[in-house]
Amino acid sequence: MNNNTPLPVTHRIYARIFELLETYPGGLHWSELLLKTKGSDGSFHPKTVNGCIWKLIEKFPDKVYKPSKGLFQLVKYKATIRGDDPTS
Repeated sequence: MNNNTPLPVTHRIYARIFELLETYPGGLHWSELLLKTKGSDGSFHPKTVNGCIWKLIEKFPDKVYKPSKGLFQLVKYKATIRGDDPTS
């Protein structure tokens, strides 16, 4: 892509999802993530946002995981939030 071509909407949605998850180290539940992502940009179609969240773990298993049903959290916060010792 050249500098004049805007990013595809899914790239923008994923970027926003990662910004939100960065802001909430303890993670966000599906409904919260959906509402916050949709609300952040009026041009995001709700079904596209839903589809991006649905595929989040599959697309980015090295960056996002689900510590419990419906909760999305960045992998980098896995040890610190759960209280695990990352050095052991």
